[in-house]
Amino acid sequence: MRKKIVAGNWKMNINATETKALIDGIYQEIASYDLTNTRVIISPSYVNLSSALALTEKGIIEVAAQNMHQAKSGAFTGEVSADMLQAIGVKSVIIGHSERRAYFMESDAILAEKVNAVLANNMEAIFCFGELLEDRKSGNHFKVVAAQLSNALFHLQANDFKNIVLAYEPVWAIGTGETASPEQAQEMHEFIRKTIADRYTKDVADGISILYGGSVKPANANEIFSKEDVDGGLIGGASLKPADFAAIIKSI
Repeated sequence: MRKKIVAGNWKMNINATETKALIDGIYQEIASYDLTNTRVIISPSYVNLSSALALTEKGIIEVAAQNMHQAKSGAFTGEVSADMLQAIGVKSVIIGHSERRAYFMESDAILAEKVNAVLANNMEAIFCFGELLEDRKSGNHFKVVAAQLSNALFHLQANDFKNIVLAYEPVWAIGTGETASPEQAQEMHEFIRKTIADRYTKDVADGISILYGGSVKPANANEIFSKEDVDGGLIGGASLKPADFAAIIKSI
């Protein structure tokens, strides 16, 4: 049975002192909650990864990096490699977040290289993808999502997907004033699973966790997570508040 996952992407927020306070707060909020079939992941900035790992060493919270360069090493000022992350104990990496695609021009081809690097180093990729507002309004949303999956992931072998988590981000529903309904989330997640099944097998598709990344909050988490093909969420702003993040975790 595929795992339920609630992952918090802290983005460029939270300093070292705040990192400790936030982690302590999350632990306090979920201390008595049964998380037998649920993974809880937080993703601090690079400079706070080591301290976050130390603070979660004996707990149930996992720590992921927000990004990773595809090269093993080299003259890439400001970048971080898989070996550097592994050396401090990071086992999962977010790849292809919509902000990386938009602000840092990460193409499907670059993301395919990053996914390859993650898997080559026996790490897990939390692969993000999703359509823009113009794609949704023009009716091309399914075509765009299928292309993103095909271009960045469909060169992989079926067995590789045991180290892939998918995170669907309807970019059009994040900070635009538009709202994605739970039904729209389910519709796309079902399409994603079918697309994977058509390329590989139903077993591969049924085994992969697909997270929803469209402004999940305590108020809508329960309804979104109740959908058959939604296996959790990639949470932004709400993951910076212990009570809100815990409420979302408990909604799963």
